Amino acid sequence: MTTNTRIDFNDEDSKTSNNPAFETVLDTRLSRRSLFKGAGMAGAAAGATALGGCATTMGGSTTQTLGSLGFKPVAKSRADAVVVPEGYTARVIYALGDPLTAATPAFKNDGTDADFGNRAGDHHDGIEWFGLDASGKPSDTFASRGLLAMNHEATTDEKLSSFFIHANGGTSTLPRPAAEIDKELMIHGISVAEVQTDGKQWAYKPASGFNRRVTTMTEVAVSGPAKGSEHLATVYSPDGTKARGTLNNCGTGRTPWGTFVSGEENWFGYFFRDAKDDERRKKDKQVQALNRYGRKAGAPSRHGWESGGTTDTYARWNNGALATSAKEDFRNEMNTFGYIVELDPYNTGAKLVKRTALGRFGHENVTFDRVAAGQPVVAYMGDDARGEYIYKFVSTAVWDPKDAQGSNRLAAGDKYLDKGTLFAARFKDDGTGEWMELSLNNPIIANSSYFEFKTAADVAVFTRLAADAVQATKMDRPEWAGVNPKNGEVYITLTNNSNRTLATADAANPRVYTDMKAGKEQKGNVNGHIVRLAHGKPTDTAFKWDIYLFASEAGADKATVNLSNLTDDNDLSSPDGLVFSNATGVCWIQTDDGAYTDTTNCMLLAALPGQRGDGGTKTLNHGNKQVTTHVGKAQTPATLKRFLVGPKGAEITGITETPDGRAIFVNVQHAGENTQMANVNDPSKYESQWPANAGYGAGKRPRSATIVITKNDGGVIGT
Repeated sequence: MTTNTRIDFNDEDSKTSNNPAFETVLDTRLSRRSLFKGAGMAGAAAGATALGGCATTMGGSTTQTLGSLGFKPVAKSRADAVVVPEGYTARVIYALGDPLTAATPAFKNDGTDADFGNRAGDHHDGIEWFGLDASGKPSDTFASRGLLAMNHEATTDEKLSSFFIHANGGTSTLPRPAAEIDKELMIHGISVAEVQTDGKQWAYKPASGFNRRVTTMTEVAVSGPAKGSEHLATVYSPDGTKARGTLNNCGTGRTPWGTFVSGEENWFGYFFRDAKDDERRKKDKQVQALNRYGRKAGAPSRHGWESGGTTDTYARWNNGALATSAKEDFRNEMNTFGYIVELDPYNTGAKLVKRTALGRFGHENVTFDRVAAGQPVVAYMGDDARGEYIYKFVSTAVWDPKDAQGSNRLAAGDKYLDKGTLFAARFKDDGTGEWMELSLNNPIIANSSYFEFKTAADVAVFTRLAADAVQATKMDRPEWAGVNPKNGEVYITLTNNSNRTLATADAANPRVYTDMKAGKEQKGNVNGHIVRLAHGKPTDTAFKWDIYLFASEAGADKATVNLSNLTDDNDLSSPDGLVFSNATGVCWIQTDDGAYTDTTNCMLLAALPGQRGDGGTKTLNHGNKQVTTHVGKAQTPATLKRFLVGPKGAEITGITETPDGRAIFVNVQHAGENTQMANVNDPSKYESQWPANAGYGAGKRPRSATIVITKNDGGVIGT
């Protein structure tokens, strides 16, 4: 096996089909004005406007939507700092390596730390709030104490090694030392951390009994149609009913019954199979699936974990067909990843569950539509890779509001997430669309000549191929989805697509252009966009759509690129995270950008979106080709404002809030990621020294971290 140089496994490109492109009471012990007045990284006093707008009922709770955004927009910034509006304070509360037990030593941040199974993991990503009352019981209304459940997606790496967590940067050749791999295996996954405010500032509680880690090595349960499937059989679980770990967890969600759900995204890059594996498998249909899921024979793995030794800790990352049967090797290990996983953050003894009925692909997040008694539960998901699809899941069981009050939350997950129907979206040029059923009830699937589907497990494990078969619309990297609590419309971020060409431009992905960065051309849909879907009711198989927002630089051509009329107050590139506030109705948009970073670091914006159809149509001229698309109304600084800019090299991702909307928690991922491995012990050459330069923690190596943002006058965020 050859050594590996830095490969962007977060930019998977295995799409090969030829189908057409396309919670509200604050703890009364705390006074409103004393709340959240702590030392911060940025902010000074500013006036606030009153909370206005209309009240919307959502699943039994009431959302008070803002009528206007009351803060001054933050300017673009390339500073190595978190910048928030005047009148706001941002503080770091939980970072890579922070202890989660009383016995775990403080984090030294010099590469010598160990015991990462009892520490915060790396690359904080999606995050959700789960409230606790004064007695430590689950609460949907308490706003001064709660649990933060979050993903730890990956690690800052170069040439195989996760270099910031190793003393001298780690080993960049194969075989990798087992001790290095052991660290890396434990910094991925999920953490749960208790947080609380004393009325002055927020902090996490290192010794809380609720604190928990789930890593790549944690035994997990498998449920849904793939449970017991031959495709999940391994030497670890010959009957395919259990698996180990979760990996590359990206976006998150919160179920109507009060659990945490997380999407496994770019897991394919962690595996290896040698160049002769296709030959050994001969006519096994898994070869087509392995290639379709980005794991070609002979391609290097991201970290070389398979090289650490012969025990199954390391051997499991080699998914070649090396023995007589799948029950004797790990050829199916990769098939145990790529799902929506569910965790009860209140129950440290309950296993993580992989919900296979929601399909297997590069899951970003999962967002749930508004629930109604007697109606199915509906969820939306995106597959984050170029040319991939948007999905919807409709449960077989219908919603019973009593399930939102039950203590056996994972049993509710069994009820609503293990049986249902999966769909993939097809967008039509006229602004309508349809959800294509992915099941053997669809003759296209049952009689497919593209891939052989015999069972429901086949569809659950090889979902991308099922979506290929029904000719779903290839999209520009579908990422987070969010449901507007005001009207139920669904928003999906399409972050960018360097593969979009003039030949493949379509109404739902209409832009193809050239953008310059540091003298180099960037082509395709460089800055991304956000699509918006409206249904008569969530279970409908027909929908209407438009493009809510075209991301672009403010100075870009308004006829072909800056179609949303963005200004210096709200221009952006590569929308990624998207979450609607239940307290205010604000749509929070986060960026993970590489195209505009010569001008500004990644950011968080606040939006007051309208509704589908509030704009019109627009025709784009691509040489001899014209593409007519459906656009939302033009943006103004009154409807879209930049709220935060992050430190150097960081992605802004994951956002959640207290039920009263007076504190939001935001994750800052991989600050300083462009630092070279050779400079790991020279802080002067780090791209970033955040959060140490903000006064948090030991050492100067950059760390992914969670920040809490509050308003200095104790008010609601955004007012």
